[in-house]
Amino acid sequence: MIVYLAADLIWATKIKGVADQLGLACRPTRDPEMLQARLADSPVRALIVDLDAPDVALDLIRLAREHEAKTEAPGIRVLAFGPHVETQLFQAARDAGADEVLARGVFDRNLPDLLLKLAAASEA
Repeated sequence: MIVYLAADLIWATKIKGVADQLGLACRPTRDPEMLQARLADSPVRALIVDLDAPDVALDLIRLAREHEAKTEAPGIRVLAFGPHVETQLFQAARDAGADEVLARGVFDRNLPDLLLKLAAASEA
C-alpha cells in the first residue's frame, strides 16, 4: 500500500484519483499517529509526503525509517515533493531518510509513473 500526506485538498485529490485510476491501494495520513495506525494494520511499502507541510512531512519520514529499524520490515520507499525553491527543505527531507525528493512540477507531470514505480517496489 502507498500512504500519502498532502498539504491541501488539491494534492490529496490528485494523488488518490490517479492511484484509483491505476487500481493502486493508496490511503491518506495526516500525522504521525495516523501513520502509526496505517503501519500497524496494513503492509505500507511506500510513503509520499508533501513538503508544503514540512514539520509533519519530516516527522513522517523519520517515523517510517524508525518503523523499519524496529520491526525489520521490508523497506518503505519514501518520496517527498515540494516547491523547487525550497532547497534546504529538500536537503532536510533527504537527511530525514527520503529516497527521492522532487520538485512539485516534476512530481505532477510524472505522477502516474511514480505511483506505478512505488507500487512495483512494494511488490518486490
